Amino acid sequence: MRASDAERERVAEALREAVAEGRLDMEEFEQRLDAVYKARTHGELVPLVRDLPAPGAASALVPGASSVPASVADASWPERIGGPPTSKGAVGILGAFSRKGRWTVPRVFTAFCFWGGGEIDLRDARFEDREVVIRCFAIMGGVQVTAPPDLDVEVSGIGIMGGFGDRGGDVAAPGSPRVKITGFAVWGGVGVERKWARAERKRLREELRRERLEGESRDGLDGGEPRKKLE
Repeated sequence: MRASDAERERVAEALREAVAEGRLDMEEFEQRLDAVYKARTHGELVPLVRDLPAPGAASALVPGASSVPASVADASWPERIGGPPTSKGAVGILGAFSRKGRWTVPRVFTAFCFWGGGEIDLRDARFEDREVVIRCFAIMGGVQVTAPPDLDVEVSGIGIMGGFGDRGGDVAAPGSPRVKITGFAVWGGVGVERKWARAERKRLREELRRERLEGESRDGLDGGEPRKKLE
């Protein structure tokens, strides 16, 4: 849908507020502002304010803009609960299986590997219910489960001449679904690791960079030596 002049001005005003609050530096503000006045459609305006808080949210500024986040991982946990499951199980026999990206975890998901491997990635997943169970059985094979650090995960599997390990994560975020990972590994392994999705890692790096620059700026104003850059 074509964007109107009034919609461009609302987005431009949101950017001005963001730079005044320190959410954007001048270089990024100028780039986004230039893109605003060149935009012809709502789809071009939405990304320019998607990462800004209300009233700069794209859905509030641009009528008709989709409220669905660019990535499932961008949504809050309550928004990621509900919907029909994508599949209820996976098998890797002398081969491999993969469940990752945008998929919906059922209430009970069963994974089985025999002389094979499997990957279960929960970072961009939705969940059928607030509590789900993932059962992993690995015989002379392996299953790797990857979850975001703020997801509530409980691991209670058994390793018999094999391993069933959990690297642990951060404190679960409010509203997070609860994921119970059970099963056993015989002459094989089931590993559970916590890792942020690529978009979230990028956001965290940008926050660290912004904090570092602000610290260096304060040190400069105080007359002290600038802080050393992070390696």
